[in-house]
Amino acid sequence: MSDMKNGGREDGGDHVDAKKMESKTVTPQAVTTHATGKTPDYSDAYRMDFPNIGKCLIINNKNFAKQTGMAERNGTDVDAANIMKTFHDLGFKTVIQNDQSVSQMKQLLKSVSQEDHSKSAMFVCVMLSHGDEGVIYGTDGSVQLKDLARFFRGDQCLSLVGKPKLFIIQACRGNDLDPGIETDSVSESEGTQRIPVEADFLYAYSTAPGYYAWRNTANGSWFISSLCEMLTKYGRDLEIMQLMTRVNRKVALEFQSCSSIPGYSDKKQIPCIVSMLTKELYFPK
Repeated sequence: MSDMKNGGREDGGDHVDAKKMESKTVTPQAVTTHATGKTPDYSDAYRMDFPNIGKCLIINNKNFAKQTGMAERNGTDVDAANIMKTFHDLGFKTVIQNDQSVSQMKQLLKSVSQEDHSKSAMFVCVMLSHGDEGVIYGTDGSVQLKDLARFFRGDQCLSLVGKPKLFIIQACRGNDLDPGIETDSVSESEGTQRIPVEADFLYAYSTAPGYYAWRNTANGSWFISSLCEMLTKYGRDLEIMQLMTRVNRKVALEFQSCSSIPGYSDKKQIPCIVSMLTKELYFPK
């Protein structure tokens, strides 16, 4: 793994999910959590007592048209395989689509949003690609993330209204580099309700706004490998924000870049979690 113990120097090099670098740069139930030893209170949690937990759709873009200026994303297949196994083990129906153009991504997400999710508890979409702030790349160009997620809004996808919709995004959000800094320590109510159409989304970004996202060519991205490890260890015990905080800590403390490009080594990364969830989210046992 490309971590602080070996600095990534024994494995594949670290790359960013942005444009090619210039030549000069480049069901809820009573369980006891391991963390607290206490039984969680599920009264404010999303229902998980559906026949299915739901679908996990994975878009894995590795190869890009020359005109995009995007390099091949070596190591992304490791991420895709890791995500597939992790979410399958959690009970999701996993579906993967490789090398999708912008129009294919739009049509794919629109089609999935039009499926009947009434017997599912939630939905997960994982996007592995190049990106920039607010956009993600298909094989032939970029598209606004909001134009992909909008198909699952409450006014568009009725069978997922009031259910959690997770978008996990491994992609750059700019071209800033984080040099790091030394530190010494580090219920179901009766009747109908009106809810915002943007409610019940969670966006898990691999990096903070404006920054590169790092990916190791041999071991996959820092964010996806850490996410899968935490989901495997704590996915059935911790509430989603507790779990994602552990992902943040692992990426922040255990990784730093090793690159052959001058000025790109010894850099850091912090994931960014944006939540519009309205209840606590626990994956079912």
